[in-house]
Amino acid sequence: MSPLLATRRSVLFGSAALGATALLGCTPRYENPTPVVFVHGNGDTAALWHTSFWRWESNGFPRDRLFAIDFPYPLARSNDAVYQRLRSSSTDQREQLAAFVAEVKWRTNAPKVALVGSSRGGNAIRNYVKNGGGAAHVSHAVLCGTPNHGVVVSQSALAGSEFNGAAPFLQQLNAGPNEVVPGVAWMTTRSDNADKFAQPDGRYLGMPGQPTGVTFEGPALNGAKNVVLPDLDHREVAFHPQAFAAIFEFLMNAAPATTGIAAEARPVLNGKVNGMPGGVQTNLPVAGAVVEIHETEPQTGRRRRLVHRQETGRDGYWGPFTASSSATYEFVISTPDSPVTHIYRSPFPRSSSIIHLRPGTLSDKDKLAGSVVTLSRPRGYFGPDDIVTFDGQRAPGIPDGVPTVSTSTLLLPPGAPQQSITCRFNEETIVVQSWPVADNRVVIAELHY
Repeated sequence: MSPLLATRRSVLFGSAALGATALLGCTPRYENPTPVVFVHGNGDTAALWHTSFWRWESNGFPRDRLFAIDFPYPLARSNDAVYQRLRSSSTDQREQLAAFVAEVKWRTNAPKVALVGSSRGGNAIRNYVKNGGGAAHVSHAVLCGTPNHGVVVSQSALAGSEFNGAAPFLQQLNAGPNEVVPGVAWMTTRSDNADKFAQPDGRYLGMPGQPTGVTFEGPALNGAKNVVLPDLDHREVAFHPQAFAAIFEFLMNAAPATTGIAAEARPVLNGKVNGMPGGVQTNLPVAGAVVEIHETEPQTGRRRRLVHRQETGRDGYWGPFTASSSATYEFVISTPDSPVTHIYRSPFPRSSSIIHLRPGTLSDKDKLAGSVVTLSRPRGYFGPDDIVTFDGQRAPGIPDGVPTVSTSTLLLPPGAPQQSITCRFNEETIVVQSWPVADNRVVIAELHY
């Protein structure tokens, strides 16, 4: 087994199999700790942090001191200084994060918070601390895979982008002898060489053979504790158990008792339906969406029974729903402006109020198929050494080299009957039912890990 495969396969070790009593009985309890605020990356949602929450809770950290912001427009502008519909500037996110931190401090009566950001989320954290008065409100800042020196340093490529190390945004953040603001404890996590956005060659930016001006060390900062997590990809340096352990130890000054997840017998789930106007990713709530949850047969994906149905209100929330930690579920999202989306999930070992749902989309190519099934890994990418399969066959569209894609899509031919399809990523398997494109339906197998 290659080192990369061994690392990625370690994600599930001991997680859902560990009982809550056995695991939590030997972990410390924390009384009124500094709240931790998690900040998602470009195009992402607060929902990406739910497995991180589970690991913190499994180490005795109180659930009511964990928070995750959901930026309404998570995609960055092409040029940070130029308005772009349904996208946000660095200033937008700085101001929204400042307001969120103020609310968390009010709700918890805490003097300061700790911030943890993935990718672009680190840009918002740095901007808030340096330019938004955040230094007075933040004790620790952790930046995971953040392109602190850009994904490119160029006067032409990505001109004006907040991801360009030569553009004004990063130039002013990195100015000075130290690249961090004093009075806040700083840490970065990065890959050794497997981060698609910290590469010397522009291959992964669509510029093969052209130097980016960025090195593997691009996410590191002068003045911070810089942690290297070998073999992990751009997302895994925030969401992998190894990343959790490094972040927990930095914030709590002690190693976690476990990187596993302690199961609850009856987890309570909730979240909101996020909009996709014109196929653009947003975190705007969708009112009037109908969400059904069906318990499924784990071996076939067929429905056993309808266990929840709700139409969302103005806030977009579809719950709460009391689940079983051993059951598999199909979430069906029906909105006026998107395909009916069937999202199949592994069992939920713990409660979460950030199980946000986005409807899927159908491309012109998809619409020619009989059924479309996508395997999605929001918290990491698929690498060439991973086991990624549909019904035992290698999943399409996974390139060699650095892990760069988080989805793989199987297109079934027109006229194919509805059938069970086994979707596998290393040790996590989700069995789905295909649904016909002719009925404006799309299927997603969404991985937790």
